[in-house]
Amino acid sequence: MRLRGSLRATAAIAVLMLLAACGASGPADSLTGAAAQGKLTIGIRYDQPGIGEKTLNGLYQGFDVDVAKYVATELGVDPANITWKEAEPADRETLLTSGKVDMVVAAYTINDKRKKLVDFAGPYFTVGQDLLVRLSDTSITGPQSLNGKKLCSVAGSTSAQQVKDKFAQQTQLVEYSRYSDCVTALLANIVDAVTTDDVILAGYAAQNPELLRVVGKPFTKDSYGIGLRKGDADGQRKVDAALQKMISTGAWRSALQSNVGSSGYQMPSPPAITEG
Repeated sequence: MRLRGSLRATAAIAVLMLLAACGASGPADSLTGAAAQGKLTIGIRYDQPGIGEKTLNGLYQGFDVDVAKYVATELGVDPANITWKEAEPADRETLLTSGKVDMVVAAYTINDKRKKLVDFAGPYFTVGQDLLVRLSDTSITGPQSLNGKKLCSVAGSTSAQQVKDKFAQQTQLVEYSRYSDCVTALLANIVDAVTTDDVILAGYAAQNPELLRVVGKPFTKDSYGIGLRKGDADGQRKVDAALQKMISTGAWRSALQSNVGSSGYQMPSPPAITEG
């Protein structure tokens, strides 16, 4: 009897230790569970100067990259142990739901449709939709000017369709897989304008200031969040805490200024963290 009682006690202790370990690091498929292994896979954009970009020499840079590094560090992961994965707009939910990435920091606008598939931490940035046009083109002064024009955006983004639905029903939509392809088409006179978030367009204009300009009349207000797998409440809370710390310590503003300031983009105030 004493032996059986001892075995039961040992088994109970083992169960308690296992539960405690899970509580500390989270399930293996959670963000905290992945972080407990000392590494993370994070989805970013590769083609957005100032926000998320993979350079020709293989470096990853931009405001989103700095946000991702800060959050990873707060989760106990050295930025050197981050695996970066390209997260194009059409693929972001699939990357999360399939477990191919642990989180997405990729100019990822929070909306109700996406929240049915994934969760968000944040928001960490507020933007407005705008238009990028050729410097010599004075005919486009806002979205209402796009009737009969060709408007470019990327597959998986809702920005161009919003223009067609709300402002210019006669605009012709053109889609590419990358915004950089849209910018190339704009420079080649294949399309008349590119639409997405103003901060992204500012980065492209800064790369070609003698050829391109942002119209400068944003017509939406949206928020970027960090995409997480659905139901990972603990991971969401910890990412929110990291974002709040980044804002309160001034690291958020410093990262934004160093990545976007040279474009002339007007620096916004940080948003309130509300998703967690």
